[in-house]
Amino acid sequence: MIITVMGATGRTGRRIAEQLLKGGNTVRALGRSAGRLAELNDIGAQVLVGEPTDAGYLTHAFEGADAVYTLLPYDVQLPDYYTRQDRQGEAIATAVRHSGVGHVVFLSSVGADQTSGTGMIMSLHAQEQRLRKIEGINTLFLRAGSYFENFHGTLGLIKHVGFNCDAVEPDLAIPMVATRDIADAAAQALTACDWSGCIVHELLGPRDLSYAQATRLLGRRIGRPDLAYVQVPYDDMTQALVQLGFSDDVARLYVDIARAINEGRIRSVQVRNPSNTTATLFEDFAGELAQAYAAL
Repeated sequence: MIITVMGATGRTGRRIAEQLLKGGNTVRALGRSAGRLAELNDIGAQVLVGEPTDAGYLTHAFEGADAVYTLLPYDVQLPDYYTRQDRQGEAIATAVRHSGVGHVVFLSSVGADQTSGTGMIMSLHAQEQRLRKIEGINTLFLRAGSYFENFHGTLGLIKHVGFNCDAVEPDLAIPMVATRDIADAAAQALTACDWSGCIVHELLGPRDLSYAQATRLLGRRIGRPDLAYVQVPYDDMTQALVQLGFSDDVARLYVDIARAINEGRIRSVQVRNPSNTTATLFEDFAGELAQAYAAL
């Protein structure tokens, strides 16, 4: 099979490309940097460098493919978040429509069913709607929970001030998942192409976890069993993110996600079952976080 992978240097895309190549597929690996794509080129991927806002580039990359993996990459430092996401989303939809590809996997999020008030996730809702309107394609929306990898961004804070923090309520259990499990689910779907129409599939991790629970598990692995999680007021969290380099726009939208989680608007809409419960435990992933923490 010929499979195109957007974001092939990212958390999910690189693993997807590697898994597909191991399975004997022809992989077109897309990204903005030839240097970062070089390792995939060395193991047999067809590397195509371009911008995710360029519909012509994407159409060329999608043409002749049996399936494509799509996502909306983002940069927390850029202003006008929705404008950039809409440009990418429109380019992807145009390429899907004009390329003739039959199966599309789109990386979305738990909460993308909501029509308002979910911060950054609103761009994923909008993209799901764009893809739903394209006739004649089969689209799988992978709605993932919060990434384990997001805790990498808190390690410096823990090192500096001795606690973890965010705006999410401490004891509110939510779906959390390792991106490796998302990638494996996507790779399996891309090679099977065994669905018709528009399908939603949630990926919820092995179990729901609260930020307080995850923080305690992380603390044990880094040698700080008393590590605490502190809920930060929304305005204070927004200001802290700006100080860390987030644009004003992205900081506000990030905190809107926390508010929507706390209010119960971002939540799983499917019953947890073997197909949406993934394998990697946070306890095991915390070993990777511990190594990164020790390297700081």
